Amino acid sequence: MKNQLEKIWTRSFISIFMTQFLVFVVFYTLITTLPLYVIQEMDGTEAQGGLVVTSILIAAIAVRPFSAGLLDRIGKKKGLVLSVSVFTLTTFIYIGIESFVPLMILRFIHGLSFGIITTATGSIAADLIPPARRGAGLGYFAMSMNLAVVAGPFIGLSLLQFVSFKTLFIILSIFMIAGILSTLLVHVKEPVGAETTVKKGKLSIHSLVELKALPIAIIASLISLAYASILSFISVYAESIGLAAAASFFFLVFAGVMLLSRPSLGRAFDNRGARFVILPCLLIFVAGLVMLSITSSAWMLFVAAALIGLGYGTLLPSFQTMAIQTAEPARSGHATATFFMLYDAGIALGSFIWGLVVSGYGYQSLYLVCAALVLVVMVLFNMYYKKQQRPHAS
Repeated sequence: MKNQLEKIWTRSFISIFMTQFLVFVVFYTLITTLPLYVIQEMDGTEAQGGLVVTSILIAAIAVRPFSAGLLDRIGKKKGLVLSVSVFTLTTFIYIGIESFVPLMILRFIHGLSFGIITTATGSIAADLIPPARRGAGLGYFAMSMNLAVVAGPFIGLSLLQFVSFKTLFIILSIFMIAGILSTLLVHVKEPVGAETTVKKGKLSIHSLVELKALPIAIIASLISLAYASILSFISVYAESIGLAAAASFFFLVFAGVMLLSRPSLGRAFDNRGARFVILPCLLIFVAGLVMLSITSSAWMLFVAAALIGLGYGTLLPSFQTMAIQTAEPARSGHATATFFMLYDAGIALGSFIWGLVVSGYGYQSLYLVCAALVLVVMVLFNMYYKKQQRPHAS
């Protein structure tokens, strides 16, 4: 009986994993291909191509403070099914969009549903995982997003060599029909009394964000700020140093190392504690960024990818686990929304800030600055962790 209670890979967990994976495959495929669509098919500019990426993140960030309250009102399962259905519908609408302004409106609507989906999936996954195995379980769950980082761009760019953009949008829409079917297989136990609390409460900071999760979410946002330098500029950087061909394998190495290390590091998080895992991973992330700044050959690029996969790849689920653990079980949705609101803000802000750094100082300086930022995070995290442990010292 105890072994059943400790099981992570239940039918519901596998279903929520697949839902998140399919949503993020579509998300990352569109992030990679829509700028090309704007420039090649709509005769748009590079700036307009960038806007279709930024707009979905802005919408997701804007809706996150309200998403947990919405899920409390209508229920996590219903909220998941509805938001995935809207995401699927908007994916179909790309097929008929032929001008920039309607595309921007569609991207914003897509971002709203995306923000609710990721709040719902993260919260439901946390509820489905046995508390004693939450570090390992959320580590496994985060692989759905990290695998999609590799699969999405690969699928999109590969298909466009053989099919039109319209056909690509049809294929992505079929993926999302499978996503809807996955949501229907998820069984969620809604917290008792959650709806009553929402009806009685007035709109306040507490109803929008989980204040207890803010400190660790802010620390995580600094990590996503550093990671934005890789997500936004690694392909351009690789091309600038003559490694364009090798760049396509960067995220493949990243994902491979992450997959190999995730089970053991997830268990270490649960058994040895957060600091035992997070501080070494922060240091490994720093090493990966420094290696990236001095890269001059393919093997150096792959070593950097491996270090970043081992370091950063473990940090996201670890910080998310800590954010959820700060809140009461009924507030897991608010903690998840707070965490991803700040995480997305770090990515969005980083894409803009690092562009300025690159234009003024170059890519090598960019990755050294990001390495210094992660060192600062090490200090901040250590201070936060010691403060959290202090009340329990006696």
